[in-house]
Amino acid sequence: MRATMAWPLLLLVLLAPLPVAAAEPDPTYEKLDVFAQVLQYLQNGYVEKVDGQRLVYGAIRGMLRSLDPHTSFMTPEEFKALQEDTSGNFGGVGVELEMKDGRLTVVAPLDGSPAAVAGIRAGDRVIRIDGAAVAEMDFGEASRRIKGTPGTKVVLTIDRDGFDEPREFVLIRQRLHMNPVEMLLPLPGYAVIRIRSFQERTERFMMDAIAALKAQSGGQLKGLVLDLRNNPGGLLQQAVRVADRFLAEGLIVETRGRSARLEREFAHPKGTEPAYPMICLVNGGSASAAEIVAGALQDHGRALVLGTRTFGKGSVQTVLPLKDGSGLKMTIARYYTPKLRSIQEQGIIPDVEVPEEAPPQGDGHFTREEDLARHLKAETAPDPDRQRLERITDHQLKTALSYLKAWERFGAHSRAAAPGREPAAQKLPKP
Repeated sequence: MRATMAWPLLLLVLLAPLPVAAAEPDPTYEKLDVFAQVLQYLQNGYVEKVDGQRLVYGAIRGMLRSLDPHTSFMTPEEFKALQEDTSGNFGGVGVELEMKDGRLTVVAPLDGSPAAVAGIRAGDRVIRIDGAAVAEMDFGEASRRIKGTPGTKVVLTIDRDGFDEPREFVLIRQRLHMNPVEMLLPLPGYAVIRIRSFQERTERFMMDAIAALKAQSGGQLKGLVLDLRNNPGGLLQQAVRVADRFLAEGLIVETRGRSARLEREFAHPKGTEPAYPMICLVNGGSASAAEIVAGALQDHGRALVLGTRTFGKGSVQTVLPLKDGSGLKMTIARYYTPKLRSIQEQGIIPDVEVPEEAPPQGDGHFTREEDLARHLKAETAPDPDRQRLERITDHQLKTALSYLKAWERFGAHSRAAAPGREPAAQKLPKP
């Protein structure tokens, strides 16, 4: 599959000189003389000896602070840590963060990470790190303070809707080795693939998991739940490859930057999975690349999207290495779904909204015969699939599986009424 962005070509376009006749002096670059003059004054005359690199890095961060929160500068150490993050082997507390409405917000805690174990949730707002106010930091500094040597402690002060006052969470940093894909077969023939993030080889891990689940299901699946909840995103190309596995044709994602040039990724028929019924689970922790996959499956009618509205990060970043080993992460474009919907701020609205927690049982709850003491036993064995469903405590997942089971029943009736015809896999009825 071709690369999503032709970065070298893009850089050549950005850096290519304009024709001489059209060129005009750019006052911005003239101001660099003023910057150099200030730096020289500080190095020669400030009351204490100054660190020149610290001053320059601070100036760069100050410049980027005037732009969107996803454009940031990374020191050589931070740039190296970012490369480890995308490989799936990194240290920290296992929490994905974004600046949202000017506040440091948790996109999603990674499963099994110190943050998840401590009870940190998507949507939590970090207001202090080891007692220091986040309001006085930029995004890069906040990230640096949270990361650290495995085995060391960091205290996050969290504000959450429903808290009377902010609470402290004490976390021990760990080196995290994360498999981006988890698989489950809760019902015979019905698979669950959970993608935690889009890292290198995520699509390969997913296909290996699907093959294993098919082997456990007699060679084919009756239905699939693709779980993208609390998936903070990751590598765009991996998201495209995942979506491509379920789409035989059509646009997957379009990106638009400053120029009139559009970048589009299309699906290919080779290697496409069979059109079994499919549900895509999302929530407020589903962001960026996860929203691209959900939006593509939704727009093409390949999957029913179920859950709650996604995070709404619809911008494209590229990472540019700098001469001294540092890096610049720069926003260069916006994402659009196949129907040209912008993800930015709006997110993906589920086809069926289902809260993460089951609503409390109120007056509408009916007592059934089986709930009564000393009730007569049934003459036939209970449905084992129903019993398995009842044991699932994840409300959204249980609802998704119920939809898939309902589709199986509906499909059986349709085939009986019209032999030889298969109903469309994407039009799932309510159970």
